[in-house]
This record gives sequence, structure tokens and C-alpha cells, in this order.
Amino acid sequence: MVQLEIENIKQTLAASHPGLWFRDHVRNWAGGVGHGERKRAVHLHSLHQPWIKTHEPLKRTLQFWKRSLRIYFDYKFCQLRVQFLKGKEEQDKAWEEQHESAAAKIYLLCTELGGFFLKAAQMVGKPDLAPDAWVRKLVMLCDAAPATPFSTVKLILEREGLPLHDFFEKFEGQPIGSASIAQVHRARVKGSTRDVAVKVQHPGVEELMMTDIRNLKAFAAFLQRFDIKFDLLSITDELEDQVQYEFDFVREATSMDRIADSMSIWNNGKPPVIIPRSIPGMVTRQVLVMDFIEGIPILRLEVELAKRGICADGTVARLAKRNILRDLTAAYGQMILRDGFFQADPHPGNILINNLGKVALLDYGQVKELQNSLRLDFANLVLAIASGKPLKISHCFKTFQKSFSLFCGQYTY
Repeated sequence: MVQLEIENIKQTLAASHPGLWFRDHVRNWAGGVGHGERKRAVHLHSLHQPWIKTHEPLKRTLQFWKRSLRIYFDYKFCQLRVQFLKGKEEQDKAWEEQHESAAAKIYLLCTELGGFFLKAAQMVGKPDLAPDAWVRKLVMLCDAAPATPFSTVKLILEREGLPLHDFFEKFEGQPIGSASIAQVHRARVKGSTRDVAVKVQHPGVEELMMTDIRNLKAFAAFLQRFDIKFDLLSITDELEDQVQYEFDFVREATSMDRIADSMSIWNNGKPPVIIPRSIPGMVTRQVLVMDFIEGIPILRLEVELAKRGICADGTVARLAKRNILRDLTAAYGQMILRDGFFQADPHPGNILINNLGKVALLDYGQVKELQNSLRLDFANLVLAIASGKPLKISHCFKTFQKSFSLFCGQYTY
């Protein structure tokens, strides 16, 4: 029985090996059956060979396993060590030190390998999912991806049918932000008086991130088999499905405009949050030109308030934070409960505050569409919780749980 389990793990790891992935990927690319998009991304490797070369699949795999297993065994050692410590205070201190140490290692893994690990850090670095030490460190990774050289950006724009000198009056070579999948430049379209944001996909990033996800799936299989009694593979499968959508900027532009239109119509032109719109005729699968929104990242709000002489704990600051929370809650309430179509990646890097205190919600690569029955059951659950009646809450929760289970088993937008 033990031998059979070991063989299963070997097969899982073998299926995730970058060499096997690369072989299958090349076969699919050469055959051209259902992989038109990947053909284009592979061809773009020639634009950015030095960057791709330093992130070869085998090298990334070895680095990932070396670092991940070290973090894992550090935790196992800490788990063993705390059993010999007397008192809860000493045990808590040992765990906190371990979390701090692991956070530093995870931060280095994400910054040095980049790719999907930056995206995973954004997803995991939330107070309800990770230790506080992790959250404090990982929240710094919102725009920490290495930037694509400007010379390569110009070549990508030309390949996508948007040559720099034909379409833009000015174009800042230094990106204002660089994330795991793309970077954003400030520019101005010829004949316009307003600036735009130009989102350009990093060349070769799709192959890079797919390698990372397969490594992560192998690690999840290892943990699920030998340690954590939880369905980690279903989570990584969902991540793989969702991340693939983010490489299609045409889909993102369509989603962004759909949400912007709905927000504007239902709020008489005064939506609770600012949503950029795409520029017609300037969207391709790897380039997205949209409205430029001036603002500060929400994580820098207190710093900006301090610069203006406003106490972070004072009445003015509390009112500003309350208004931000109100507007975000209203926006997501409308998107989820009224439209059933919402931006599904509201991490701090995607939230800006403009000089009037209005909230801007960016990045629509991750969206979800909900069925009417699920929305209704969720609304009933919220009302039941607000009523404070235990029996009603229990009944509505069971109904929602059933609807949610059915929803998770179906393919969504």
C-alpha cells in the first residue's frame, strides 16, 4: 500500500516536470490544434531572449523545490520544537518567529523567481488566509515584478499593430507599475488631450506561469498526500483555469467596459467607484489601452494623509476611510447582487484613491459571473445574518451552500 502511494506521488511529480511539460507544449504548438494563442506567445520569445533564458523551466523547478521544501521542513521542525516548550506564550513566540522567517523566504522566492509566484502572493497575502507576518511581507509585492525593457515594449506594440510613432503623441518609457503578467505605461494618443494607460503583456509570461503552476500543483499533491488533509489540488486547478484568462486582454477590456457601463447606468452617471474604459480600436490580446486614472495606491493612504498634516487616527482620516469602505461595499454589492458579474481580484494594488477621495477599481483580468439562483440565495443569507435569527441563518446558509456547490461544479465566464 505504501509502495503504491509512493508510485502515485512519482507519477504526479513526473506529470508536472517542466521537461515533460515543454515536450507536450512544443508538440501542441507544432500541431496547432487549439493552441493558436500559444503560438503567438512562443514566437514572442525572440523579443526577450535574455530574460527568458534566465528563467528556464528546469532551473525554475529546481529553485522552487529547493526553497519550498526548506520552508516546509522549517515548519515541521517548529511543530516538533513547540511540543517541548512550556506555556502558551513561549509556543506563540516560537510560531511567530517561524512565520517571520518563512515570510522572508517566501518574499525572496516571489521576487527572485517572479512569474506566477507574484500572483500567488497577492492571492495568499490576506489576513483571512495567512499569518500576519506573511501578510505584512507579501502585501509589498503588488508591483514588484521586473519590468520588460522599453525596446521590447516598442517591438510588442509594433507586432500588435499599434506602432509607437503612429498612434501615440507621447509615451513614457518608464512603466508606472509592473505586475506578474503585464506592466503599465502612461501615454497620450495622437489627437487627444487626455492621457491613457497602456498595459503591455510581458513576452513569454504565459509559458513561464504555466510552468510555475504545474510546480505548485506537484507541491500541493505532496502536501495533500503526506501532511495536510485538505483538497489542495482543486484549489490549484481553479487557479490554473482562472489565471489563463488573464492573458487575453480583449476579454479583459470587454469585462471592464461591461462593468463600467452597468455601474454608470444604474447610478445615473455617478457610480460609487471609478472604472476605466478601453480605447476603441486599441485593444489586442497582449496590449490594452484604456483611460488613465490619477491616484495613490490604497496602501499609501496614511502616508499621503500624514504629508497633508492629517492625523491617521483623527476624525478626518476615519471619515475618509469610512467613505472608501462605503464606496467599495456599494460597488461590490451592485456587481455581485444586481449584475452577477464582478471584478474578482480586489487586492490593494488594484485600488487607487484620487485627489477627491474617490475610489478607482483597476484590473479586470479576473472576473466571475454568478447564476441568478446563487445571487438570490446569497442575498437571503445576508438578510438572515442581519436579522440575527439563528434558525433563519441556518436555513439560508444550507440553501446557499447547496447553490454554491452546484456553481463550483460548473464552468463559468
